Amino acid sequence: MQPAEYLSRFSLPEQISDGSWCVYLVLCENGSLYCGISNRPEARFAAHAAGKGAKYMRIHKPVSMRLVYIGVSREQAVRTEPLIKKLKAEQKRQLWAALDDFQTA
Repeated sequence: MQPAEYLSRFSLPEQISDGSWCVYLVLCENGSLYCGISNRPEARFAAHAAGKGAKYMRIHKPVSMRLVYIGVSREQAVRTEPLIKKLKAEQKRQLWAALDDFQTA
């Protein structure tokens, strides 16, 4: 299954492009998933790991990050982030698992 097809299962937009921003999911030590946006995802993950930035990430330590969208405009990222945050926990876990498959393929 193509990523766009899988994203549509969760009523998320198909892959969008033309920018330098990304929408990401972070797996936390307690098994929760945190969604955010950044134009520098590696630096953002390092900040989360250092306990800087989002308050949630200071309490729930990050384990790993997977990118949901890459190369989107800031506006697209800002509009997409709440759609992912509104997903049920099980849907976020399914999305996380699907992203792993896409990144290793």
